Amino acid sequence: MLDPTTSPYLVPFDGSFRVASAPTAAPGKKHRKAHGDEKLAELVEKIGQLQAKLYASDDFALLLIFQAMDAAGKDGTVRAVTSGVNPAGFQIYAFKQPSAEELDHDFLWRCVRALPERGRIGIFNRSYYEEVIVVRVHPELLDRQKLPPTIDRAAIWQERFASLRHHERHLSRNGTVVLKFWLNVSPEEQRRRFLARIDDPEKSWKFSAGDVAESRCWEAYMEAYEEALAATSRPWAPWYAIPADDKGYARLCVAEIVADTLGRLPLRFPEPSEQERARMLELRRELEAEG
Repeated sequence: MLDPTTSPYLVPFDGSFRVASAPTAAPGKKHRKAHGDEKLAELVEKIGQLQAKLYASDDFALLLIFQAMDAAGKDGTVRAVTSGVNPAGFQIYAFKQPSAEELDHDFLWRCVRALPERGRIGIFNRSYYEEVIVVRVHPELLDRQKLPPTIDRAAIWQERFASLRHHERHLSRNGTVVLKFWLNVSPEEQRRRFLARIDDPEKSWKFSAGDVAESRCWEAYMEAYEEALAATSRPWAPWYAIPADDKGYARLCVAEIVADTLGRLPLRFPEPSEQERARMLELRRELEAEG
């Protein structure tokens, strides 16, 4: 398996990340679907096995954060990667426009409430990173956030980056492994997917005029993603800029990183004490006698 720390899609920890150098297409020849599906199935099975150990050992939690432009394939990637996981072992939250209650708290609050407990995988479909991406592209949204007048809006993005780094460092210190994925889709591929949603009756429900409007702000979004990823990719909470024009390849990359990260944790099934084992054997004899 690929070591996540040597992945070609790992966002550097030194702030040098540039969107212009991040590929959107799979490398080399077009992704071979048959081979990719077979490999993905192996990884999904591996993730399921490791999640069982994660749940049983109850020492660590895994938090997967997905950010992307609309139609980049977040839902499909999450569905594919978790298809072999026991539903009791993971939870998914999709963060939409904040509620009045959420706006009465700091920008991290609603996501902190949804963090996975030890033994589980938590998935954020969008996250607190909306607060330094969408809100940065549309700074008028800050007016709804009831910010105290002492906050310097000229410095707010750098301050939020610092809060995110400290927050994720705290999670890491306390047993939550954080992996962050930006599904990097090209504007042309996004346009094709929008058209497919319009033309396919089974996909039309996914189409939103608002998504098209947001795509008109592409350059502003790319600038926001570039600065956010460069400022917050750290060894304890790395970002991966995954090429997403080929959905199958993107899912394979994410599954490989998740499987390898879980595989490097010291997970184990708990072993019963001598007393517990003796009691188990006693009950085993009773059960056999009943038969």
